[in-house]
Amino acid sequence: MTQLLTGKVVFITGASRGIGAAAAELFAEEGAAVVLAARSTDALDRVVKDIRSHGGVADAVALDLADRASIRAAVDRVGDLHGRLDGAFNNGAAGHQPGPLDTTSDEDIDLQFEVNFRAHWVAMNAEAALMRQGGGGAIVNTSSIGSRRANPALPAYGAMKRALNSITETAAVTWAAQGIRVNGITPGGTATEMIEEWEAATPGIKDSISASSPIGRMATPREVAEVAAWLLSDRASIVNGAIVPVDGGAGA
Repeated sequence: MTQLLTGKVVFITGASRGIGAAAAELFAEEGAAVVLAARSTDALDRVVKDIRSHGGVADAVALDLADRASIRAAVDRVGDLHGRLDGAFNNGAAGHQPGPLDTTSDEDIDLQFEVNFRAHWVAMNAEAALMRQGGGGAIVNTSSIGSRRANPALPAYGAMKRALNSITETAAVTWAAQGIRVNGITPGGTATEMIEEWEAATPGIKDSISASSPIGRMATPREVAEVAAWLLSDRASIVNGAIVPVDGGAGA
């Protein structure tokens, strides 16, 4: 049996830490040539070095998801490096200070729109344009369990992730005839740096998240990346327009 992603070129945003870094390592293990993108180039270089040390193919590109030109330039760099794009994992995101709807600042709302919604819109269009040159591809967007229900602690984050679900489904229908599949995943509590930041702001949140999961714990970044790898692979060839829960049953 071949590896899930043998011979594919895959672009990953938010690849310097958490789910993105785990995805970069996993996708390379599964045979993909990966191009990693994030603001923190030092952290990206460490991930690239680790992948290459294990025989994988990896490159890094600086990316600011709040900057539309930066997003397009990063996707163009994939074309320069490999001449095509087979898969994209749009995983980059920004959090905001936890708090109720009426205390969420205008600045937080603007950032959530720029990074958690508009950046995906811009990235998907750039990625799809490059994929069409090679006859198609697959895109996976990282949303959140918070997009599927009320989100009193992170209202702007939840709202933009719900909007992301909508454009994921719309892109899936729009581009299917062009050979481009688009799906999303909605992770629940995942043991990442973002959760640690939330814990620092709201002590006890990690225990609360774990207790709310039927399996009694948070996911690891690798577990979430495994679902994205399958959705990007040809083994998921009929899956299009799905928003897949990756939450241990917490949203059931």
